[in-house]
Amino acid sequence: MTTNKRGVAQQLWDFFCSLRLTIFLLIGLAIVSIIGTVIPQGPPREYLATISETKAQVYSSLGFFDMYHSWWFILLLYLLTLNLICCSIKRLPRVWKIVSEPVLVMDERYEASLSNTAELKVKGSKHELKDKMVAALKAEFAQPVITEKDGEIHLFAQRNPWCRLGVYVVHFSIIIVFIGALIGSFFGYKAYATIPEGTAITQVQARNGKTIDLGFGLRCEKFSVSFYDTGAPREFKSILTVLENGQPVKGYQNIPCIVNEPLTYKGVTFYQSSYGQAEEGALYHLTVRNRNGGPAQHFDARQGERISLPGGAFVSVMDAAPDVHPFMKEFDGPGAQVEFTPAGGQPQSFVILSPKYDSFNAQHGGDLVLTFDGMDQKFFTGLQVARDPGVWVVWFGCFLMVAGIVMAFFMSHTRVWARITNEGVTLGGSASKNPAGFEMKFDELVEKLNKA
Repeated sequence: MTTNKRGVAQQLWDFFCSLRLTIFLLIGLAIVSIIGTVIPQGPPREYLATISETKAQVYSSLGFFDMYHSWWFILLLYLLTLNLICCSIKRLPRVWKIVSEPVLVMDERYEASLSNTAELKVKGSKHELKDKMVAALKAEFAQPVITEKDGEIHLFAQRNPWCRLGVYVVHFSIIIVFIGALIGSFFGYKAYATIPEGTAITQVQARNGKTIDLGFGLRCEKFSVSFYDTGAPREFKSILTVLENGQPVKGYQNIPCIVNEPLTYKGVTFYQSSYGQAEEGALYHLTVRNRNGGPAQHFDARQGERISLPGGAFVSVMDAAPDVHPFMKEFDGPGAQVEFTPAGGQPQSFVILSPKYDSFNAQHGGDLVLTFDGMDQKFFTGLQVARDPGVWVVWFGCFLMVAGIVMAFFMSHTRVWARITNEGVTLGGSASKNPAGFEMKFDELVEKLNKA
């Protein structure tokens, strides 16, 4: 019975120490990350409209729409963390012993296990040779440790012994990154907010529909957008002010927020994400005059609003742009597409421009000439909101990972032994990495010691 239990426990231990498990988990996490990249997280309505209802239900049940918070993704992280801990516990004691309790004596048996050995062509008593070797090793390699045994003097010197722990520093850093990610997952949030120009918010909407209180206010002072000649937006920018108790916070007034330049306050970061027209829409300004003479009249209209004109005609603004150049290369300035209905006639659709293109505007409208004087456009800004209290833990883990990688891949634990007798000096050496490179350095060291 006891043997059986021990066998099961040993099998579990071997399973969690397995390199195969590590590879399987890393591949699993890679696949999960690809799925999370391909399938939008917290999917917008536009994406849901492109897939069938059955597929949407399957994706939702598998947690694909919030994958990085799904139970099976968290389980993969837990298993990889446990795997790294078990591997480290199994292998660390041996490496720690090499680092903390180095072999100080190179007897003939240990010498046979070394791939780099040499006999120095020196003469003298062993005590004279010891003093010279200590000085030479200190100058050319490292300060040696002196040990006397069986009438022989043994010197041991080493460089970078702690680099052997680099792989365990990397293991530990991965665990730290996972802990930081879990802290951010459980105690942080990702949300969205829309703020019309001139208004403020104190709450945001999380992806799961939950309302989150910011603990402060954020006001959009102004929103602006510029366009390429193709009509595509080139840059959109929000001017934001942080409010505490309804008052602007010093240093956080009129802060520009654009793509890749977010605003952060009290651990909450606001990213410029989208924009659109505010609910009240733009206010369009029109001028109407009779081509036969008489005073001009000015009208203000919302999009789609039917305005009554002199003589029984009507006009509605269907769409407008602050600059028509991307669409009509020979013109610039504001323009609008209108639906004009003459008295007792049928609706006509045409474009009107600013007063400087009066001859163009006079081509339509019958007895009336319509010009477009511009628009007062009011936007809302769309902001992605994120709070991640684990971000500094993740950064610390990343710093440790870089340090561990440097230790593990760019540093080598090199060791040199010297056995001194009255007959001469025998040298031996080894390196934890790049044995071919160390062989060349060992030969150079032997040559320098011979000269010294």
